[in-house]
Amino acid sequence: MTEATSTERHRVRPGVTWRSLLVGSLGSLAIGLGDPYGIHVIHGSYMALDFSTAGAVFLLFVLVFVVNRALGWLRSSWALSPAELITVYIMMIVACALSTMGLAAQLVPIITAPFYYATPENEWAFRIQPYVKPNLFPRPMKVITDFYEGLPEGEAIPWHAWLTPLAHWIPFLLALYLVMISMAVLLRRQWVERERLAFPLTHLPMEMVQESSGERSFFRNPVMWIGFAIPFLIGTLTALNHYYPSVPGPQLWTQVETFRGTSLLTFRLSFAMVGFLYLVNLDVLFSLWIFNLLFQITTGVMYILGAEWRENLGIYGSPNPLFAHMGMGAIAVLVAVGIWLAKEHLGQAARRALGRDRSVDDAREIMSYRSAFIVMVLGLVGMAVWLCWSGVSAMMVGPFLLAGFVIFIGLTRMVAETGLAEAVASTIAPGFAVSGFGVGPFGPRGLVGLALSYVWCSDIRTYVHASTTHGLKMTDIMPVHGRRRIFWAILLAVIIAGGSSIWLTLVLGYKLGGVTLNTWFLIDGPKAPYNWAVAKIAQPNLPHQAGWIATIFGAGVMAVLMMLRQLFWRWPLHPVGFAVGSVWIMDQIWLTCMLTWLLKAMILRWGGLRLYNILRPAFLGLVLGQFACNGIWLVIDALTGMKGNQIFWI
Repeated sequence: MTEATSTERHRVRPGVTWRSLLVGSLGSLAIGLGDPYGIHVIHGSYMALDFSTAGAVFLLFVLVFVVNRALGWLRSSWALSPAELITVYIMMIVACALSTMGLAAQLVPIITAPFYYATPENEWAFRIQPYVKPNLFPRPMKVITDFYEGLPEGEAIPWHAWLTPLAHWIPFLLALYLVMISMAVLLRRQWVERERLAFPLTHLPMEMVQESSGERSFFRNPVMWIGFAIPFLIGTLTALNHYYPSVPGPQLWTQVETFRGTSLLTFRLSFAMVGFLYLVNLDVLFSLWIFNLLFQITTGVMYILGAEWRENLGIYGSPNPLFAHMGMGAIAVLVAVGIWLAKEHLGQAARRALGRDRSVDDAREIMSYRSAFIVMVLGLVGMAVWLCWSGVSAMMVGPFLLAGFVIFIGLTRMVAETGLAEAVASTIAPGFAVSGFGVGPFGPRGLVGLALSYVWCSDIRTYVHASTTHGLKMTDIMPVHGRRRIFWAILLAVIIAGGSSIWLTLVLGYKLGGVTLNTWFLIDGPKAPYNWAVAKIAQPNLPHQAGWIATIFGAGVMAVLMMLRQLFWRWPLHPVGFAVGSVWIMDQIWLTCMLTWLLKAMILRWGGLRLYNILRPAFLGLVLGQFACNGIWLVIDALTGMKGNQIFWI
């Protein structure tokens, strides 16, 4: 068979085939089991912590560069087509959203923490425990104690005790994920085809899968391998230093005290983020680091002047409550304006869903618009009912869910537009809701219900909506025929990754003792929601008027920035920089943003688009080299029994 004939077969072959589902399922299972094992037992590099989905990129690299190439050498028809590889990759990035940070590492610890970590000092026994629905945690107490301290010798894992709580959590979580998938479907055409957002996180996987069809020479490009080698070699030195301290271990970050020792300025270089950010417009890059520095300077000045805003919004998001409120206003405007711009498309989708306009074509979507609207509405109703049952008052469920989905949609848009593979929102829905409406409408039972919601809306550095949105962008290369099956592939990945990662988390806890696993996920993180709830119960607050003023001010600034961007085509400040500039993770990567901005500006100034395109594979190689190094050393550490060899964090 000639190369042209093979390529043509790849083009017409549907993306969702039995073998792509099989490979995608195996990849989802590998992430569902491998990622929890990596962070809890090996204590190595995080591979599914953020939107970067490092585990999925590494497995796709192995699949395309090794497995698929070998299959093609044996018989060309055995190699997976680009559309099939995209199906596999979509399943794996969805799996990354569930294996640790997005679900498994949150669910089990958070629902058991109020019982295991209760002490006379924290008063959880009478302030928290009476308000947790009995069906939402395992019983008796020995089941929880054994999870954290390990089973006595000879005893079996008490699976029966977990059937009831998991059976009550799963319907809510499935409703949440179905709503997220439906929203991603409804917004796909607007973001992908009309606004043409950059989606930098999709560029590397698209280059890799196109290689398999002979249409690209990504792996044959020496420029890519030069970029690949830089983080790979530096990461390897870091890993070898852990094995042999005499090997020099590069240090890519440091901190200096500023503002009379009241603040720390972090200087960190992230090769993966350099690679992603190179694909972003210069005004976005400039805005990311300049707004972060402005927020850090403002914080330092406030410390020196003693102008401190004291409010407990929880531990996530912006450290300064003033900026947390401003960021929430900014992200709300971002979402509101986005929906306004999409009103024509959403109106067409609604008319198609109601059967009033059959001229609207939804054949390119993974769900019909009718199905997407029905699933979204039913899912939201189901979530609202479940939240009311868990303790959140009926009148506050709506504002709470609205705040949560504004954050989900807004953060997804920012990632799609800026390539911020490491990003968080300025605040989270529970903290914003209690600040805005006061403790009274929630009461102790409602506060505990909000604490339990930290399972799915607290440290939101990855979630199904973002993975699905980026996956839908990559379906452009798939034939329209059979595209609806992608929905079932995503759902299959949710079930496999969610089920396997929760199962392994329980097994590791009972076999090794939960307190010996990842310190953040099993000790420090699960305490955060209940410390926050107890503080609010002990000192209830009224609606925080200053918080609303700050939120409105942030919304106003965001609106002005968006207007100026429309009025002046050379306006240098992109609004998204203001929306995300105050969060703690930007304090870590501002230098990377600035260096990438300077580097890209010089490349464009001296070499134009031609030099930019020549060097583009090198920057994609930075991402691939970092993630490949992390993945390879995790495998080596698993074989050798090495612990704590963490090469990569951000």
